Amino acid sequence: MTQAPPPSDHDAIDRFLEMMAAQAGAARNTLAAYRTDLRLASELLSGELATAQPASLERLSASWRDLSRATVARKAAALRRFYGFLLEEGDRADDPSSALPRPGTERGLPRTLSHDEVNRLFLIVAERLQRDPPLVPDLRLSALLELLYGSGLRASELVGLPRGAVQADKPFLILRGKGGRERLVPLSDRARAAVAAWRAHVPTDQAFLFPSGKTHLSRVRLFQIVRAVAAEAGIAPERMSPHVLRHAFATHLLEGGADLRALQSMLGHADIATTEIYTHVDRRRLVELVNERHPLREALVDAGARAS
Repeated sequence: MTQAPPPSDHDAIDRFLEMMAAQAGAARNTLAAYRTDLRLASELLSGELATAQPASLERLSASWRDLSRATVARKAAALRRFYGFLLEEGDRADDPSSALPRPGTERGLPRTLSHDEVNRLFLIVAERLQRDPPLVPDLRLSALLELLYGSGLRASELVGLPRGAVQADKPFLILRGKGGRERLVPLSDRARAAVAAWRAHVPTDQAFLFPSGKTHLSRVRLFQIVRAVAAEAGIAPERMSPHVLRHAFATHLLEGGADLRALQSMLGHADIATTEIYTHVDRRRLVELVNERHPLREALVDAGARAS
């Protein structure tokens, strides 16, 4: 019996991505990242990624030595999943991924904004909306910022919202986020009012709440919009992005006493360990609270006074 030839890298990568989309429910951005990482690895291995042995993967890993820890971790994770797929499909009898590096799970702290910086952003918007009548782009800006900071939406979730996603009589919306997971997102009265004012200028035949051409506003354009208003508010543009506003939403809720599990649900994190990264912000505040308000503080102060 003649053994079937091993799959080409191109064929194996395409079938893997189809599986990730159909079975794992991977988001479009995730699929794009996998495709890029796998194709680059294939090029570096001269089209022999699907049949690579551990020694080849060690050489591949060596080419990553100047990359960041997070990038290496992402590339290695993509290849591990790829080889696991080939093993399950019977295209390989072994899994060579043990030769790939494991750079660890250390994560940098998220960039965020202070309360004062957020207030300055919304003051800019409020001043613009005082025009009579307000300009349509300013109504859109108001709705975008209210949903980014007020509800913690991801950029891709925000720009892809259907026109009727936000309803005046419902203080929440249901989103399908990463991995196809649904979550309930709270909506403030301010956010619903801002969306209603903006949606009045969106034609009823539009599919998206933030349309642009035949589709919706792009993430790149959203990035440009929030950076422009940040610069106007005196915030360095390089410190601003839609994701920074999502971080600010999470950080400020936690500072205000939000429950970590509730925050996990609102952000759509599959693992609470991802949410726990925001607890760094509260550490200084907690130390201050202990020093200022702990019941033993007065007793210690009195004891110190008597000792002197």
